[in-house]
Amino acid sequence: MDVRPVSPAALVEELADRIAGAPRDSWVRVALDGAPAARPGELAGALADPLRVRGREVLRVSAADFLRPASLRFEYGRTDPDAFYDDWLDYGALSREVLNPLDPGGSGKVLPTLWDTTTDRATRAPYVTMPPGGVLLVDGALLLGRWLPFEVTVHLWLSPGALARRTPEDQRWTLPAYARYEEEAGPLALADVVVRADDPRHPAVVTAL
Repeated sequence: MDVRPVSPAALVEELADRIAGAPRDSWVRVALDGAPAARPGELAGALADPLRVRGREVLRVSAADFLRPASLRFEYGRTDPDAFYDDWLDYGALSREVLNPLDPGGSGKVLPTLWDTTTDRATRAPYVTMPPGGVLLVDGALLLGRWLPFEVTVHLWLSPGALARRTPEDQRWTLPAYARYEEEAGPLALADVVVRADDPRHPAVVTAL
């Protein structure tokens, strides 16, 4: 694997330039994919203002707000890595309520949140209408290889050792799911941009696998 070291600030600027360079007459759906230990939500937050400076409206959506109800997520127990991989995220709802409305000719009406896992109830959030040229930033894990329509995909990759070290003890049962994701979905090959994120202070853009 060949990498190009880059500062966190420079990484944000590079990604903002790439995203903002898309045609301005259509929406841009961006996946920021990575395990929680890779902090994809932080990258999404860091990108918002630079994109607005470049003249783009921005809407952030977290995949964590589109999980299935607890009765479905925990059908095989609370720590089943295969259920975590296959059943936790409601990919159908994410497509229907967030991504598909931003297809060419779509309504532009996006549901920013669907399910509150704390209360295990629907959030009843109102729809948000994105203007043409707006950027949707979707952060979360296990997003690639699921036939979700994105114009730009960024994968934050952690080596197995770094992923294990940076995953809290009570979440390490998810590690087999991420190993399965890398083997079956191949996010390093699928993503438009791969960032090695073993050390969040010193990211590196992968230039060759």
